[in-house]
Amino acid sequence: MSEYTAAKMEAFAGHSLGTLFRQTLPSELKTLPFIDDQYKVQGSIGQGNWATIPWLAVLDKRITETTQHGVYIVYLFAEDMSTVYLTFNQGVTKPIQENGRREGYAYLRDRKEWILDLLPLNNMNKDENIHLVDSGLGQDYQVSTIAYIKYNRGNVPNDEQLIQDLGNLIDDYRLYVEKVIAASDDEPNDEEVDPLPQEAEPLEDGLVLNILHHIQSHIRRQGFFFPEHLIENFYLSLKAKPLVILAGISGTGKTRLVKLFAEALGATRDNGRFRLIPVRPDWSDPADLLGYKDLAGRFQPGPVMQVFVEARQPENRHKPYFICLDEMNLARVEHYFSDLLSVLETQEWRESEIQTQELISRALLGTPEDRATYGGLGIPENVFLIGTVNMDETTHPFSKKVLDRASTLEFNYINLQQYPQEAAQEADVPAALAELNHLFVRSDYLKLADAYEPYQELVVRTTGRLVKINALLEDIHAHVGFRVRDTVCFYMIYNERYGLMDEEEAFDWQLLQKILPRIQGSHSSVRRVLLSLIKEAIGNGTSLTFNMESLMEDASSLYLAWTGGKTPPGLKHPQSARKLAYMLRRLEEDGFTSYWLS
Repeated sequence: MSEYTAAKMEAFAGHSLGTLFRQTLPSELKTLPFIDDQYKVQGSIGQGNWATIPWLAVLDKRITETTQHGVYIVYLFAEDMSTVYLTFNQGVTKPIQENGRREGYAYLRDRKEWILDLLPLNNMNKDENIHLVDSGLGQDYQVSTIAYIKYNRGNVPNDEQLIQDLGNLIDDYRLYVEKVIAASDDEPNDEEVDPLPQEAEPLEDGLVLNILHHIQSHIRRQGFFFPEHLIENFYLSLKAKPLVILAGISGTGKTRLVKLFAEALGATRDNGRFRLIPVRPDWSDPADLLGYKDLAGRFQPGPVMQVFVEARQPENRHKPYFICLDEMNLARVEHYFSDLLSVLETQEWRESEIQTQELISRALLGTPEDRATYGGLGIPENVFLIGTVNMDETTHPFSKKVLDRASTLEFNYINLQQYPQEAAQEADVPAALAELNHLFVRSDYLKLADAYEPYQELVVRTTGRLVKINALLEDIHAHVGFRVRDTVCFYMIYNERYGLMDEEEAFDWQLLQKILPRIQGSHSSVRRVLLSLIKEAIGNGTSLTFNMESLMEDASSLYLAWTGGKTPPGLKHPQSARKLAYMLRRLEEDGFTSYWLS
């Protein structure tokens, strides 16, 4: 209670409080004479990010071995660490999802009265005066808590009293379990879902680089080769934002990259954790992806909704799922993908899990079965969305609304002289790699405040770069906002945490993916912006000469330095410089330019 608030300003991974809650405290409680082998003790301070309400639970394995169902004992720590409550708790999520908050609360209160009539729970408070947070889950906990003992910081009793309180509650818990088992024909606990998340172990930062090397090895064994650091870039892009667009000419391995990356993490078509969805040109609204209500009043789920339902099942919640929207822009993305884009922006932390608002209106869910399956369903935090796109006369361009919410990886530069080093063969993915939980890919940050304190210097440097770029982009109304700033900063922070690339190379990828796709047009102001950006990308380590006024008249002496697949040496941001040179050439030769022209 004295250290947690300060610890939340420090790096989460490997913190000593994690060891205390996940290992030390459970081990100590298991030594108590009244907690025998029939009990499971589990603690959590969050999954990849600090929990608002840390907790420590005792579960009777005869009725539950997971905090996903059943009644159990749990210590709940208030957000401000002023209080810890020893509570006897019940499930809250499913009653609210099925019946709405008002009726769900009524159900929980009725159930609480039933349990209070069943058990003595002496010397415990039975009211709803439990205050954990200012809003959100606070009221849920007030309703779901059956009884509690309150310990105020600075006035926590000695160990003897704490052990006596827990022992008395264990006696009541044992009585409850025996009565429930005896009355097997009437088990109301079967329908409960606990409000606390099942723990998934976060990965140590130092292991990420080695894991990515294993993924690269798996991909190469299948006979596929991608440019240097593209796998690292793909991973960092997914980590920063769970929506990535792979763009480029046909046949460059965009879809194959998604499939092999997912496969390396144990997500395959056979186990349903990799889903390839071909986009149809006649898709015009979200129902094509999410589903619709048929004439019989039943909800018919679309392909994306089917994956979401599967991914949120208790046994799957920590397994990564990948959805690949093939030929994503055959239809207008802003039309059929609009609901998903909007709901992605509602991501928020709720008890160390990323949750969104629901995707399907309850008006479309007319039956109890539909409400139980699809009610309250948002975008699960263990699902990652990737789209592949080509740009030709059969496809549609992207609006800035889409570009702001996604990272764009380009596959236009191909080296055909990459040959298999050995015959492609089926190779087993290392078992430890295939069993990685979703936290390997899931975002650790949703807003800059989540990461600012430990990485303040990097954030300030990165933001300073973007401020300079924004000053240029404002002239062509292509400047970026806070959403892009945060995503770029997250990418740079992950890169530094995992030691994948140097800072200049990482920013080169972000300049290429988050800034350049916004630029298009035919006006002279576009030419000036391109020249200013290429000057910055070239840097001071090259022999290329740069005179803005003469290049505004004729820039061929600049962009011809990249002809024939050549790249001038000593460039600060070589990938962005190459793309800018190509865009500049298209503007000069065709009178119009765009990032998307291939």
